[in-house]
Amino acid sequence: MNARTSTPAAAPAHQPLAERLRPRTLGEVIGQQHVLGPGMPLRLAFESGRPHSCILWGPPGVGKTTIARLMADAFDAQFISISAVLGGVKDIREAVERAQSARDGLMQQRTIVFVDEVHRFNKSQQDAFLPHVESGLFTFIGATTENPSFEVNSALLSRAAVYVLQPLTADDLKQIVALAQADKALPAIESVAEERLVAYADGDARRLLNTLETLAMAATQEKLDTITDAWLLKVLGERMRRYDKGGEQFYDTISALHKSVRGSDPDAALYWFVRMLDGGADPRYMARRLVRMASEDIGLADPRALRLALDAAEVYERLGTPEGELALAECVIYLAVAPKSNAVYKAYNAARAHIKQDGTRPVPMHLRNAPTKLMKELDYGRGYRYAHDEEGGFAAGETYLPEGMEPPGFYRPVARGLEIKIAQKMDELRARNEAGAPKDDPAATDA
Repeated sequence: MNARTSTPAAAPAHQPLAERLRPRTLGEVIGQQHVLGPGMPLRLAFESGRPHSCILWGPPGVGKTTIARLMADAFDAQFISISAVLGGVKDIREAVERAQSARDGLMQQRTIVFVDEVHRFNKSQQDAFLPHVESGLFTFIGATTENPSFEVNSALLSRAAVYVLQPLTADDLKQIVALAQADKALPAIESVAEERLVAYADGDARRLLNTLETLAMAATQEKLDTITDAWLLKVLGERMRRYDKGGEQFYDTISALHKSVRGSDPDAALYWFVRMLDGGADPRYMARRLVRMASEDIGLADPRALRLALDAAEVYERLGTPEGELALAECVIYLAVAPKSNAVYKAYNAARAHIKQDGTRPVPMHLRNAPTKLMKELDYGRGYRYAHDEEGGFAAGETYLPEGMEPPGFYRPVARGLEIKIAQKMDELRARNEAGAPKDDPAATDA
């Protein structure tokens, strides 16, 4: 939801503020100049006189519906809006019939079908648009807050340009406040209060406009001529950040947290961790992610990290919010400053890849279990050397891989943390293996 850049004409007072300030022309749109500015792709589409199917991808309240409506106005097209949350195949059929009537009527009008929250439609529902988009019956515009690469069928995606819309800037939002005041919908507002209000909106014009309307009604009831910061705090209560717990923003933020831990930046890691908690992320989910980070990015460079992550999760279960969150924060900082190694992570993935492409090799006879007399007679377990009975608890020269398989070297410790000592130990054992041990070593057993 964007707003006008100029003082609006008179509109019915009963209309919601968001509707009264909705842009009527492309020049009145606030924000999104990277696609709507002179020479930018979406602006060129408007100026070409030829609409094309597209996906508008961006967070809530950045103008997706507004742009779709303006496109219909610019091309004098019939505008049909479908909500993927509430609609279904019946709505799609009705849109097709209306588009056919408009095309075949006396005026031969174009049709733009706008699908809000298009990611909510399943594959078959999205597929229903394909033949009509291909035939040119209507222009398809989808709006989504989710990454279309994952949420929109590839067939539909290949027939639509994707435009990425950004959250509105603080200056953009201040323009909307000024327009509301010009519309006499809002009294004067202190600069500190305006800054807080803009931060509260968090890039979402719709949220800002709805909040302005609430403030205006409250100010009228209390006969205020100026909105102060103290009064604003009283009306809004505790500031809440916009946070999409299951959407693109959520995964972007957890990605930033994970990368900050991996990059050994405790301040950045703590920032993103608190951002997620402030936005409503489940601390139990955060605890699970911390356990994953300890395994993936620290591993054996500091095995205590995994134990600390599990302890932090247990502390949260015992204490709950907010006391238990401190243990999670402690874990975040520890993981960030711990020595890093993805050697275990890489070794595991390498082993999985090898098993996938390799044949099923038989277990060597000396490694097989021999619980029955028949198995012993068949040489199951014969020649196995019991490591505990050998010098240093190590059966030098023994092999544990399938016959004919070269040592794959899955695990390669890094030169950080405890893995420095692990690498030294492995080098020592490798040297002893190369020296080997005689096959008739008296220590060898058939256990």
